[in-house]
Amino acid sequence: MIKSYKLRRGIANTLIYIILAVMCIIWIFPLVWLVLHSFRINPLDPTIAPVINYHGIFPKFNELGFDNYISLFKETDYLIWFKNTLIVSVASCIISTLSVLMVAYTFSRLRFKARKPFINVGMIMGMFPGFMTTIALYHILTVIKLDHTLLGLILCYSGGAGLGYLVAKGFFDTIPRALDEAATIDGANRNQIFWKIILPMSKPIVVYTVLTSFIGPWCDFILVNIIMGSSGEYDHLWTVSKGLMYWTGRQQMSDGSFRWFLSGSVIVAIPITSLFLYMQKYYVEGVTAGGVKG
Repeated sequence: MIKSYKLRRGIANTLIYIILAVMCIIWIFPLVWLVLHSFRINPLDPTIAPVINYHGIFPKFNELGFDNYISLFKETDYLIWFKNTLIVSVASCIISTLSVLMVAYTFSRLRFKARKPFINVGMIMGMFPGFMTTIALYHILTVIKLDHTLLGLILCYSGGAGLGYLVAKGFFDTIPRALDEAATIDGANRNQIFWKIILPMSKPIVVYTVLTSFIGPWCDFILVNIIMGSSGEYDHLWTVSKGLMYWTGRQQMSDGSFRWFLSGSVIVAIPITSLFLYMQKYYVEGVTAGGVKG
C-alpha cells in the first residue's frame, strides 16, 4: 500500500502518459504510413503481401520521390475534382455560416410565440443523422433537374444548416443585452445591431461556424456518391472524395491507381489541416463560450 500522496500521483500520471502515448502512436501510425507511401516511387499494391516484399512497413529513403504526385496532376482529373470540391465547400460554407448565425441570433434575442416550438423542433430534427434523407434528396433533385450538378450538392449541404444553431445561440446568450438596448436607443434596428455590433464581437463563434460548415462538404462522401452516381459520364463533376473512392475499386487498383489514392489523400488533407491549425484558438473559444448557456 503506497501511503505517499506524491508517489501515488506520480505513478498514476506516469501510467496515464504511457497510455496516451500508446494511443497517440496508434492514431498517428496510419497517417505516417499514408504520407510515406505516397512518396514511394514504385507503385504499391494495395494488398498486405507487398508490405513484406518491400522489406518493411515503411519505404527506404532511396525509394522516395515525387513521381506519384507528378503523375497525379498530369494523368488524372484530380485538379478538376479539387476545384469542384473547393467550389462546393466554399459556397456551402458561406450560405451555412450566414444561415446558422442568423437563426442563432434570432432565437437568442427575439421573443415571439413560435420561438420555443421552433427551438424544440430544431433540436429534435438535429438528432437524426443526415444520411437518412439522402435517397429522398436524390429523388427531389432528379425532379427539379439538379441531380449530377454542383448546385444540387451546394443546396443539399447548406439547406438544413440553420438547424445547427445551438452552439452559436449559446455564444450570443453570453453577450450582454445592454448592448442591444443601447444601440436601439441610438436608433439602430435589429439588422444593424446584428451586423455592426454583435458579429464583430463574435469572432470565435464565427470562426467555429465557418470551420464546421467548410469541413462537412470538404470531407463528405455519402451524399456526393449518391447524387453524382457511379457512372463515368459525370466524372468531371466529382469531388475529391468521390474520385478517391473510385480509385480504390478492384479494377482501378490493379492498374496502379492506388498510388494516386495515396498522394491525392495527402493533398486534400493539407488545406483543411492548415485552416484548422491556424484558427484552432478561435475554434476552442467558440466551443467553450457557446456551451455556457443553451
